[in-house]
Amino acid sequence: MIQSPIQSAITIAVIAVTILATRALPFLLFPADKETPRLIVYLGRVLPSAIIGRLIVYCLKGVSLLSGSHGLPEAIAILCVAVVHHWKHNLVLSIGGGTVLYMFLVQRIFV
Repeated sequence: MIQSPIQSAITIAVIAVTILATRALPFLLFPADKETPRLIVYLGRVLPSAIIGRLIVYCLKGVSLLSGSHGLPEAIAILCVAVVHHWKHNLVLSIGGGTVLYMFLVQRIFV
C-alpha cells in the first residue's frame, strides 16, 4: 500500500512524539530533587535478574538433550552470560556477548 506524503508525515510525527514522551516521562515523574519511590528502586534491583531468567527459559524451551548438539552451544552461551554479568554487572554486555557467542557457535562450530 502506497502512502501519501501527508500520511507519511503524520506517521513520522506520531512516532517522534511517542519517542519523545517515553524519553521525557521518567524525568517528569521522578525529578532529581525528589527521592525515587521504593517500588521503582526495587524494580530496578530485581528486574535484571528476572529478565535474564526469562531469556534463559525462552532460549531453552526447544533444546533437545537427546539429539543434535545436545544443548552444548546453549549451555556455553548461558555460562558466558552468567560469567560476564557477574564480572561487569552490565545487561547489554552480558546478553549481547552471550548472543554473539551463541550465534558463532551454532553457525561455525556446531554446524
